[in-house]
Parts: sequence; structure tokens; C-alpha cells
Amino acid sequence: MNSSKETNFIDVCGMRVDMVQIPDIIKKMEYWITNKELGNYIVISNANDAIMSLKNPKIQTSVNDSSLSVPDGISMVLLARRYGYLLKKRVYGPDLMNEFLSLSAKKDYSHFFYGSDKDTLEKLKMNLINKFPNIKIAGFYSPPFRELTKEEDEKIINMINDASPDVLWLGLGCPKQQLWMYEHKDKLKVPVMVGVGAAFDFLAKTKPQAPRWIRDNGFEWLFRLVTEPKRLWKRYLVNGSLFLYYISKQLIVNFHKSSKKT
Repeated sequence: MNSSKETNFIDVCGMRVDMVQIPDIIKKMEYWITNKELGNYIVISNANDAIMSLKNPKIQTSVNDSSLSVPDGISMVLLARRYGYLLKKRVYGPDLMNEFLSLSAKKDYSHFFYGSDKDTLEKLKMNLINKFPNIKIAGFYSPPFRELTKEEDEKIINMINDASPDVLWLGLGCPKQQLWMYEHKDKLKVPVMVGVGAAFDFLAKTKPQAPRWIRDNGFEWLFRLVTEPKRLWKRYLVNGSLFLYYISKQLIVNFHKSSKKT
């Protein structure tokens, strides 16, 4: 377990979720970079991740062994408030990425972008350069959409290490990016890795992003379900329902435990 983990967290179906907001995360990332602490990785956790973690012990380990597991989705914010943590908002991957990249242009931090497809990465590169003219890009790489051979994996590790980025951003989707960071944290000479899922697509503008008012009011899930029903129906309808079931059981058990103590 990484010694730099936050002490304030909640248990969500066995998955650790740290009670942090974007400014807290950015401070941590800067600390790791400044002190050249290698192997840190950040998981952006939501209700879907909680259900996948509950079903698969390896996924749960990859989340709980992270340096930070941060609250994404309105369900995590509401649950945190239920436990007495007054979080103002979710930690939204594209927002975290935007804010840190904006800071990086002033601090000269370098970035590597790993995941998605070549077309998306090319558009992402153009958009980032236009938005952050002083951005320092160490590299981009789109891996094959299949399991890598040992030789391919070693080649990618060497490529990233040779590029020596301060931050490695991953757009592999969940749970692939959590597992990848967990399996590579001791092989990469990178201070911090961040799994941001669809942030590559949104910032590249290859997928529609929900308007700010929809995101801020907790209905991004509905927007994404409507725009990508075939891909996301199970995530939001099946896993979303399972999350409500399991978290209700958890809250009831916790209530009875606290009642017995009093």
C-alpha cells in the first residue's frame, strides 16, 4: 500500500474512495513530481467502478492500492455527504486534466498520453497545443485493442521511460486503466499516472460532452446513455441498479452497527 494515501476516505462496496477535491489532487501531484516519487497512480472512481470492484478482487486491489482513489459521479458525492464529508463537487476527469495542464504550462511539467486510437490522439494533440501553447508533450501512444505480448509491453515501458514524463495520462477505459497502472507502477519511472477514461475523447472532441449544467447537476450519466446507448446501457442501467442495491445494504448495516454502539 502506498504510504502517501489520504487518511480520510469512505468504503464503497469494499472500494476505497478518498475524500479529496481537484485542488487537493493537484497539490499531491505536484508533491510527487517535485520530490521525484515514482509509481504513484490516481484512480477516478464511480458507481460503475464500485460494482466491477465488488465482482472482481483484482480490480478492487488495483483501486485500493492506488495512491488516490477519487470520487467521480453524483452518487459518490451524495454518499460522501451521507458519511459527513461535505464535498462540493465530483472529481471529473476532464476537469482535473484541464486544470493540471493549465498549471503545467507555467511549471514546465511534461506529459505522455497513452490510450484511445490514433485519430483521437492526433486531434487531442492539436487541441491541447491550441489551448495550451506552452504545453510540454513527451509523447502519445495508441496501443493495440488486444492483449499485448510480453515483448510489446516491454517496448512500451521503455518508450515511456525514455520519454521521462512527469505525468502519464491514460485513456484506456475502466477497468483496464486501473489494472494497467497497478501492474506497471513499479516498472515505469513516472511520478504520477492518472486514469481519465473518456477525457481523451472529450478534449479531442471526438465524442459529445454533456453541457456544464448537466454535468454539475448530476445528469451526465443520462446524457451519455442517450448518446451511446449500445455501449453504456449495461453500465448505467444494470450496474447502476446493482450499486443502489448494494450501497443500500451497506448503509443499513452501518446504521444498525451505530445503533448498537449507542
